[in-house]
Amino acid sequence: MNRSERLSYILRILETDKASSVQELSRELKVSHMTIRRDLVPLVDDELVKILHGSVILHPKNDIRTGENHYSLIAAGAKWQEQKRTIGSLAASLIEADDTLIIDSGSTTEYLAKCLPDDRHYTVLSWSLNILSETVRRKNCTSLFSGGIFHGNTLMFESPEGLDMIRRFRATKAFISSAGASRQFGVTCMNPYERETKMAAIQSSMMKILLVDSSKFGVVRSDYFADLSTFDEIITDSGISAEYSGIIRGLGITLRIA
Repeated sequence: MNRSERLSYILRILETDKASSVQELSRELKVSHMTIRRDLVPLVDDELVKILHGSVILHPKNDIRTGENHYSLIAAGAKWQEQKRTIGSLAASLIEADDTLIIDSGSTTEYLAKCLPDDRHYTVLSWSLNILSETVRRKNCTSLFSGGIFHGNTLMFESPEGLDMIRRFRATKAFISSAGASRQFGVTCMNPYERETKMAAIQSSMMKILLVDSSKFGVVRSDYFADLSTFDEIITDSGISAEYSGIIRGLGITLRIA
């Protein structure tokens, strides 16, 4: 099989199986890991595939199997990066020894995962490829993962079995993301399949913490999953308006500004 044939094969595999790895592709194509990595370079450059710590997926903007290409986690992560980084760092500072944590999918929660501490033990339950790729690297972190159907636009897995796992889990803290936070219409997300997972995470957690950059306040997306008053704390950046600062504090919610 020549290089062009291997590239076509790789794209067919990803379209069928939704995700693979360098190791699996190497085994299936009977070539070395280095050959696969060289083959992937033009696919990455042309934004046909995305590589995350050895996992290979279709680039979200080209994944049209489920009609979800209206939203891309990778594109969202390119916006408000500094604000999300400071929010993630502040959220990570709240993690205590022996905490049991839930970390939701999202571009802001990814920055939390990147800032996870190494000097204490804790447990993290997650359901997103980008979060898992960070937690498994932490020597004192016990990583749990609820699997299911993979959604390339959010890097999230979900299934009835995954929901059952989340509902049985008990977290001291849940870090939840959202695409919108409105006083009148509540906290919302972009995709219907996210809703039940977020609700299960909230119900399984002692402390509910919303991580959201200031551009999301006043924004309403299609799928409601919680009221603002559901959350014990909200962590955002200094761009939050005086109006929403007042609304949040008026609800008795701890507001942390990164």
